Amino acid sequence: MLEYTEYTKFLVSLIAIVNPLGIIPIYISLTADYSSAERAKIARTVIIAATTILLVTAFFGQWVLEFFGISINSFRVGGGILLLLMGIGMLHNTSKGLKQNHELAQQSGESIAVVPLAMPLLAGPGAISTVIINAYKGHGVAHYSLIALDIILLGLLLWILLLLVPWIARRMSSNGINIATRIMGLILTAIAVEFIANGLKGLFPALSA
Repeated sequence: MLEYTEYTKFLVSLIAIVNPLGIIPIYISLTADYSSAERAKIARTVIIAATTILLVTAFFGQWVLEFFGISINSFRVGGGILLLLMGIGMLHNTSKGLKQNHELAQQSGESIAVVPLAMPLLAGPGAISTVIINAYKGHGVAHYSLIALDIILLGLLLWILLLLVPWIARRMSSNGINIATRIMGLILTAIAVEFIANGLKGLFPALSA
């Protein structure tokens, strides 16, 4: 089991990666033609799907790494680079990828609650990488229980946020959302650098000397 501050840091990093405010414009555009009851149902499905994906990742992600013969330090570097690119994209407020996911969902006829809202917008590669890396840091029932609790708390936060989207949309300008996205991008970039540094130290012990 890790220090409690580590679990708080894990929750903060997940919030930064998922970027709840950044999904608001996408959610509004995808659910514009739905009634309030339908939006509530979509929000519930989105959160259940995203939370389930992250929970499964937390408990079985390590086994996947072992199956493919990938070391956790290599995954830290790879995941850190991915998070760094995501953070830089958030700092520049790029939304091309989100639009492409939206178009793909429309073409395939899949439910927007699962694709693209739950995955990859919420439970995307960045969030999955973060969950695996942090789950690998400890062991035991208490450790995994706190990791799962953080993921569930994230799900509750996202669910409340999606339910409040109509109210938020009326009061928050696009500039406000852009500013919040850039702040989260800066936090995510700093976390990514730490992931890469720790991974390189593990791969090349001489760097720790």
